[in-house]
Amino acid sequence: MNMENTLFNGFIMGGFECSTHRDARGRRLDLIASTRHDEFAREDYARLMEIGMTTARDGVRWHLIESRPGCYDFASLERQVRAARETGIQIIWDYFHYGYPNDLDIFSDEFADRFAAFSRELTKYLIAELGDELFVCPVNEISFFSWIAGTRAAFYPCKRRRGRELKRTLVRAAITSMDAVREACPGARFVTTDPAIHVVPPKVSTPASRQAAENYRRAQFEAFDMLTGRHEPELGGSEKYLDILGLNYYFHNQWRHPSRRKIPLGHQDYRPFYLILKEYYGRYRRPILIAETGIEDDKRPEWFRYVREQVKAARALDVPVKGICLYPVVNHPGWADDRHCHNGLWDYADERGGREIYDPLADEIRVQNTLF
Repeated sequence: MNMENTLFNGFIMGGFECSTHRDARGRRLDLIASTRHDEFAREDYARLMEIGMTTARDGVRWHLIESRPGCYDFASLERQVRAARETGIQIIWDYFHYGYPNDLDIFSDEFADRFAAFSRELTKYLIAELGDELFVCPVNEISFFSWIAGTRAAFYPCKRRRGRELKRTLVRAAITSMDAVREACPGARFVTTDPAIHVVPPKVSTPASRQAAENYRRAQFEAFDMLTGRHEPELGGSEKYLDILGLNYYFHNQWRHPSRRKIPLGHQDYRPFYLILKEYYGRYRRPILIAETGIEDDKRPEWFRYVREQVKAARALDVPVKGICLYPVVNHPGWADDRHCHNGLWDYADERGGREIYDPLADEIRVQNTLF
């Protein structure tokens, strides 16, 4: 297999935290605003380009663009679009990153219709401004959002025992969105993201607990299987709705079931990431993007190096991994408590848009850019 990167402009990428969900208290988060990326998009993109990151993940804010049903105002997106045009950076656009307009019931039939209409108008705007080379993530992390909003009740609509229903809703919304995008831009490419995980039973296990852990582990494939029509085909899925696998992988993505106790890197029960990548490729035969990966504080370079080494091992087995995205690329306030999360390459912006760089991670990224 030719492992040359022909999919994206760059292999090592940066992603901007763009969550816009409401939390259990009803508070609307807007990470694009709280990191001041909306103010300093041009400076942010230029910094990425200077360090060799020529592709980035970024997001739009549906709740601002469609503040009234069927009325679209792209003012909140103008600085990002203008900055992308001026710097020449390639953007993978998140259309839905947990947030949606206040008037919408996510469980209603209207949700998919409204999202499709929004996707169509947004696509028209983007290609008019940036041309028809378009990369879209229609719905970010279907499985995670279904769990945290429909089972854990931590994100709005804060439900319990409705995770399965929410997953089906989001799959339908992703399908209608992709159809709408293709109407406006037939050559658009799609990145479908979800966490890549590994789950094992308790240290003292039984056949039942081992099966329960394996069932939970295999649930990570459900959304992809629904999109392809392999599972619940009545949702409208088919193979054309799975283009690029976007796998989000963090240090906490392996745990014991049901305690969710994290399995540390290096433990005998920790599954090497390259084997997870190999399993995904064997199952779907699609190109893969490590769409999110990172860790906080001084372990940032070490973790990124581990992911790079695992990607190299996977590529040696002809697994077509086409990029690694540091996520987030700038530090941000914590979702739950606004704490200062030191997990990016750059820190909070000053009044002129400057951001202090974290040199150990920058040095690691420069090394990786030479390797890929």
